[in-house]
Amino acid sequence: MARRVAVTGLGVACAVGTDVETFWDNLVAGRGGVGKLKSLDTSALKVGIGAEVDADTVRAGLKRLRRRPTDRAVDLGLVAAADALEAAGLIDGAPPHEPQPVAVILGTGAGSAESHTTGHQRFHERGVRGLRPSTVPRCMYNSISAGISIHFKLTGINYVVVSACTSATNAIGMAYRMVRDGYADTVLSGGADGFFDPFYFGIWNNLGVMSRNPDPARACRPFDADRDGTVFGEGAGMLVVESWDRARRRGARIRGEVVGYGESSDASHLTSPSAEGQAVAMRAALPADLGAVNAHGTATRANDLCESESIREVLGDAADRVAVSANKSYFGHTLGTSGAIEAIAALLGIEQALLPPNLNLENPDPECDVRLVGSEPERLERLLVMKNSFGFGGSNGVLVLGPGE
Repeated sequence: MARRVAVTGLGVACAVGTDVETFWDNLVAGRGGVGKLKSLDTSALKVGIGAEVDADTVRAGLKRLRRRPTDRAVDLGLVAAADALEAAGLIDGAPPHEPQPVAVILGTGAGSAESHTTGHQRFHERGVRGLRPSTVPRCMYNSISAGISIHFKLTGINYVVVSACTSATNAIGMAYRMVRDGYADTVLSGGADGFFDPFYFGIWNNLGVMSRNPDPARACRPFDADRDGTVFGEGAGMLVVESWDRARRRGARIRGEVVGYGESSDASHLTSPSAEGQAVAMRAALPADLGAVNAHGTATRANDLCESESIREVLGDAADRVAVSANKSYFGHTLGTSGAIEAIAALLGIEQALLPPNLNLENPDPECDVRLVGSEPERLERLLVMKNSFGFGGSNGVLVLGPGE
């Protein structure tokens, strides 16, 4: 018998907040976190803006965990995971922690990018003799899930999902299925990405998908006619998902419910999206009486148009009333992590029955034929939200989220 799947813990680390309350307050107030990058020299790059997480806050979070910085993605993941696990009542304070059978299933787009860049630099400067043995475990993509599993003594299975910008949504979907079908009682899921380094950020600069708007605060403009590309952001988002009955038995606060999940592959092009493929994933997840869509909304022309088309195709006339919001204008495109951070935004919106404004939507694109949330917060009448994520490689992942108690 399928079990209901509750969300009992939330943790976030992104440019508009390293705690859930600050994160939500900034979304509702329309305060974004995009600015000129401080963590690397961008003088030789075409684009020098992004959404960084405050370095002092991350260091303070690691100090509380009695950790030294290792890799940016791992560090961000640890800080967000600690908040999610503590909010769910699974840990209390600093280590040492008692072992418990919690699985860790995370998504990432760039993996341990900082460690890869450091390894390449050492090899370039000193050859093979400059490579430390620790480069191997640091460069493993699963160093993110393994590091969190080891630190918090979570003895369930741990692994990462890598499916470009759909990674964290796929990871949460897998966690949902594991709990629903009885393969696990509790899973820490979500994602982490940190990629503001000369190599990884440099190659994306040359792809030509990032905004060159000279005003960082107005650069990321999902569904706006004047959009000219996306803006990158680093971050982590973590959710504790567990069986509804277990959460009730242990008296945990239920923050929301994962109601459905759908996935598909376009199987058509490595970088160009397909409305037909996206629609397949949406239909697989979709229940009746949807209240809103938390869009992938990258602020690139091709992606916003394609997503609008697929939403209209799936919802039909209901697309005239179902509100569409996009969050990347606040904290940037966090690649494989975006689905987790945006799922948290959706769950908080369900709790408050409120949708944050679409930041920088000043001139809605008439070709994007969906009902977009405007420049002010909007009441959410139907408490079911569809969270879309679509990635390079043709990967599509869709969650449907509902209210808790």
